Amino acid sequence: MEIIIVPTPTEVGRVAAARVASVVAMKPSAVIGLATGSSPQGLYSDLKRRVQAGDISFVDAHGFALDEYVGISLDHPESYASVITRDVVVPLGFDPARVQVPDGRANDLESAARAYDAAIRASGGIDVQILGIGTNGHIGFNEPTSSFASRTRIKTLAPLTREANARFFDSIEQVPMHCMTQGLGTILEARQLLLVAQGSAKAKAVAAAIEGPLSSFVPGSALQLHQHATVVLDEAAAAELQLADYYRYTYANKPTWQLDQ
Repeated sequence: MEIIIVPTPTEVGRVAAARVASVVAMKPSAVIGLATGSSPQGLYSDLKRRVQAGDISFVDAHGFALDEYVGISLDHPESYASVITRDVVVPLGFDPARVQVPDGRANDLESAARAYDAAIRASGGIDVQILGIGTNGHIGFNEPTSSFASRTRIKTLAPLTREANARFFDSIEQVPMHCMTQGLGTILEARQLLLVAQGSAKAKAVAAAIEGPLSSFVPGSALQLHQHATVVLDEAAAAELQLADYYRYTYANKPTWQLDQ
């Protein structure tokens, strides 16, 4: 796992966006795993800048969202179908027909979950999966004690997760109780994992995921199992890392040919 610590949230977005851009530059039809929430907003903002400058195009790329609420209407402004369209598809110029979101409105949710995993496999697999991390260590909506072998499925959201997401709704009562999420096993099949985190509220979860034991109690620790996982943090999110100086040293002395432009 490569840990990159940078001074500001803006720099987190720039460095992480460079990783995604390098994948798409080498493979214009790349399959991108798309996270929602506040963590990847700086990344998407920097990618938008690159698109507007003509440096990169997502017109031939494919996208798969990490998760979706169950039972929320498709046109609800906080459905992840709406969020992905608003924050990713439109500003980055994706072809909407090439971007899929789990169907949290299906009559048969279990079949829809299996079909989502099948669609990812049929696409050739995800080239780079963008991730955030919750304060309880979840990635996607894989709450603590999720199996590392889990596939796309229905999960009950933890109270802490619902409280965190209540800021997007009028009240916590409006936050759906259930979701459909890519499983940890699904996520680990991506060729690259790219996790971004900013702010002191994420520091404890970040430290547990990176330096703590491999544990289903901290779903983000699953990144330790991946051969090509990158974590990009600002100083506040890195505040509880014991080896922060070492991570800064290794990144500062990384061979130039390995650095993203």
